[in-house]
Amino acid sequence: MELKFVDPRSLKDNPDKARRSKSSPEADALLLATIKAIGVVEPLIVFAEADGGNGFVIDQGHRRAKQAIAAGLEEVAVLVVPRAEDGGAMRSLATSITHEQLNPVDLWRAIERLVALNWTEESIAIALAQSVRHIKKLRLLANVLPAMLDAMAKGDMPNEQQLRTIAAASLEEQKEVWKAKKPSKGDPQVSWWSIANGLAKRRMYARDASFGDELREAYGIAWVEDLFAPADQDSRYTTDVEAFLGAQQEWMTQNLPKKGVITEPNAYGEVKLPPKAERVYGTPKKSDHTAMYVDREGKVKTVHFRLPEAKKKADVTEAIVIPKSRPDMTRKGIEMIGDLRTDALHEALSRAPIADDTLLALLVLAFAGLNVRVDSGAGGNHGFGRRMPRHAATLFDAEGKFTFDAETLRSAARGVLIDALSCREGMRKSGVVALVAGGAIGADSFLANMGTEDFLSCLSRPALEGSCADTPVLPRARVRDTRAALVEHFKERPFVHPAALFTPDAASLTEWLSKRTVAEVDDDLGPEVEDLSGEDQPSEEGGPGDGYREAAE
Repeated sequence: MELKFVDPRSLKDNPDKARRSKSSPEADALLLATIKAIGVVEPLIVFAEADGGNGFVIDQGHRRAKQAIAAGLEEVAVLVVPRAEDGGAMRSLATSITHEQLNPVDLWRAIERLVALNWTEESIAIALAQSVRHIKKLRLLANVLPAMLDAMAKGDMPNEQQLRTIAAASLEEQKEVWKAKKPSKGDPQVSWWSIANGLAKRRMYARDASFGDELREAYGIAWVEDLFAPADQDSRYTTDVEAFLGAQQEWMTQNLPKKGVITEPNAYGEVKLPPKAERVYGTPKKSDHTAMYVDREGKVKTVHFRLPEAKKKADVTEAIVIPKSRPDMTRKGIEMIGDLRTDALHEALSRAPIADDTLLALLVLAFAGLNVRVDSGAGGNHGFGRRMPRHAATLFDAEGKFTFDAETLRSAARGVLIDALSCREGMRKSGVVALVAGGAIGADSFLANMGTEDFLSCLSRPALEGSCADTPVLPRARVRDTRAALVEHFKERPFVHPAALFTPDAASLTEWLSKRTVAEVDDDLGPEVEDLSGEDQPSEEGGPGDGYREAAE
């Protein structure tokens, strides 16, 4: 072998190289930035041309040579090796398949070595074409439990906020949480969220618990004695933060005063009172109200507040909402149903058999959705623009003639329906018409399995236990045990929540039909026009009216 310095422009590509696919622009930009900062670190491997010429053929380092030219280098170091009989094809393949990116933990160790050699974080960032923030993030790994480092070395990294929370805790605290939260052999995925959440508030103390033994046992809370705490105080604690907070919440529900509300702390840890409420710091009156909440330490706190005097007694009653129990389904659950319904509806519109007359009827129905707008020359702004032109374009031939066969028309109609009809929450929701359409084509059979941890966690205890009906699963003392049993049961028997079925509410459908009934008009008023005084009326600014605001809410 011989080390030489040559002009990278004189080197020739090896026709037998194994890697033919182009590298990503991001990878090339990273390599170019590194070469500009510190040059070509590793010499290129080359061999002499086979025809006896004076030039060299690249065996390893095609990307380095290309980016060295882009960086304007006049020469690079090359290591000249004997030419292989196969032109280096096997050597190129073996090198390519053994190359692997450094995992984040090894990269951190390498960075720590550079810091020990008096490299600054800024200079390391420049040399590696990384941000200083990213270098600082990797250096947080110095404070992480070795067992967690092993999991991170496999490429399963927490996000930055989770990593900062983990690194801020002591190794003893990390060890305790890792023991409770580490992945099982059957499911190797690490839940960094639950680990970071457990370390954010690592201990909940028995002295702060308002609940008694009955709720403690129901939530499976076991107290652990802190042997290093002062002898004159109750040092029992639990690291099961979720169970502790759940028991506190249920205790508040059971002990809520007559004029009480359960609320939450705001971003600053202070109580969040109803609108226009005034906190009472002195002795409360009989007419005052009570707010209960759990603070950041897990303690149940009680404050009193006073509402402005109302003209009518009924106004006071309406102003206070007393949620004595959580709703049957959270907002996230409602949004999940909207997404699952939309996926099922679109799948049915793509694959389910639909008669031509039904297809055309659905097409008309789709344009009555809350999320559809037609900017018509006849006036009016009825919703939001769609991607309709691409479907219409399929009805033209190569010469621009409007011609098509029946199958092309059906395909275009299905595409228009998929774009127009949606059950998703917010501005994309078509409203009751999407449920009618889904029911007409049997979209219920396309709904995905909802017996998952993600969806079932959106249900209240009564709603969750109601899902045990017609199953061999019996409700457990702890909600999470019931949920886990249902998830296991529904792995083999898909579950669809009744609220997700494509069955429009009769009252809502009747109301919708009554608002859209076209009345007879006099001939001298011109063509029949839809009454825009209802929910579809555009605002003065030309934007969507009440119907669209309702959908967004």
